[in-house]
Amino acid sequence: MAEIWMITHGQVTRDPAVPVPQWPLTPEGRTRHGRLNARLVAEGFGSLWSSPEQKARDAAEIHGTALGLVPGVREGLSENDRSSTGFLPPHQFEAAADAFFGAPDVSWNGWETAAAAQARILRTVRAIDAEAVPGNVLICGHGAVTALTLCHAMGVPISRQWDQPGGGGGNVIRLRRGDLGLLAGWTSIEDLAVA
Repeated sequence: MAEIWMITHGQVTRDPAVPVPQWPLTPEGRTRHGRLNARLVAEGFGSLWSSPEQKARDAAEIHGTALGLVPGVREGLSENDRSSTGFLPPHQFEAAADAFFGAPDVSWNGWETAAAAQARILRTVRAIDAEAVPGNVLICGHGAVTALTLCHAMGVPISRQWDQPGGGGGNVIRLRRGDLGLLAGWTSIEDLAVA
């Protein structure tokens, strides 16, 4: 049975002077992604896709090198649009994320709503699933939109209780190709690397 693995980018270099979509992975984030490569090669992946944001493209480049795949880039895989506010300090960001997940049909200070982001990410993942070559598919992306995908796959309302664990990203959900049925919820890179 072929699968879709949606992996969230690892740790990023936060710089308030740089637009968030341009933030790269830190050396630690890059190292964490590299730890997963042996498992990815063993599982076999026929295609690789990425959000256009730098951190996701960095992750896709790391995995693509190991897999011998050139990532396809899809705008629809981007994180929820937060450009109206730009960078927020961590405590403000956490409150904003609570509002984003807590009222899915309401825009917090101009952010894309959770409901709209969920519809967009699902549309994009379904399109990738329909056109990807046979075999497993790897998608490198972001925490919030992957959490929204997880909520859909679980058949539960949007809620932050399903946001990715930990504070550094680098987690995977696994879906069945064809119907996007859930095969496995959040699993860290480290746990997958040793499985």
